[in-house]
Amino acid sequence: MSKVEFSPSLMTMDLDKFKEQITFLNDKVDSYHIDIMDGHYVPNITLSPWFIEELRKITDLPMSAHLMVTNPSLWVQQLVDMKCEWICMHAEVLDGLAFRLIDQIHDAGLKAGIVLNPETPIEMLFPYIELLDKITIMTIDPGFAGQRFIESTLDKIVALRELREEKGYNYVIEMDGSSNRKSFKRIDAAGPDIYIVGRSGLFGLDEDISKAFAIMAKDYEDMTGKTIK
Repeated sequence: MSKVEFSPSLMTMDLDKFKEQITFLNDKVDSYHIDIMDGHYVPNITLSPWFIEELRKITDLPMSAHLMVTNPSLWVQQLVDMKCEWICMHAEVLDGLAFRLIDQIHDAGLKAGIVLNPETPIEMLFPYIELLDKITIMTIDPGFAGQRFIESTLDKIVALRELREEKGYNYVIEMDGSSNRKSFKRIDAAGPDIYIVGRSGLFGLDEDISKAFAIMAKDYEDMTGKTIK
């Protein structure tokens, strides 16, 4: 991936301004991040595959479904049927399921991703890492927006970049959690390919999405010396 990409986490957007915010962001960002929670793997219940169907009506950008669910096998086929471009599952619930579900996603011509919680080591991925299209590193505990940034998780991003270069793997590296002015410089030093931005980094900066995006872009440039798209 030649440049850093930005993917808004839509569970933190203002759903009263759904069409307005998505229409504006379509020309500004690279993809959309859709959190799907079952109320079991994490206590919250948020977006659903239905949300992706609604989003399709007003955007052509790729979508990435983040399955924070206890049994991903119950959800993957729905997302495959919707042609969700990225389907990302938590490594912590994949024992005995990983190869079958990754193959199911790939057989549909879609991309398979794995998500790691802050305390989960990258070694958990090694049995199937060469099959992955994306690895997402949680920099907060999953399930709640607005948590503190866990800086030690950035070491995993660095390790995954080094491993990709050494082994010739093709996955992209994504970070998820508290990506904002306070953390942009540290994240940039670790070097992920994709930033997920939510309430603290984008949607909570101003009620007007155009102003919020301008603030985010300035924050990123101020802290990294780089520009967004």
